[in-house]
Amino acid sequence: MISGSALLTLLITLVIGGLVFYLVWWFLGYVGLPAPFDKVARVIVGLAALIFLISLLLGLTGHPLITWR
Repeated sequence: MISGSALLTLLITLVIGGLVFYLVWWFLGYVGLPAPFDKVARVIVGLAALIFLISLLLGLTGHPLITWR
């Protein structure tokens, strides 16, 4: 069973991580990279966000994908 403090920590981590990835996504649009570089940068940011989310959710099961130290 997951405790209340673990869920609160998870929520705070998700909000902060989401804010960071949103700001990076916004900055890529604000800078206005040329066409192929913009797509590559957005794919890399999207994959990083997906790996962050999967690792965070797998951490709830006790088997994180990446150990953040």
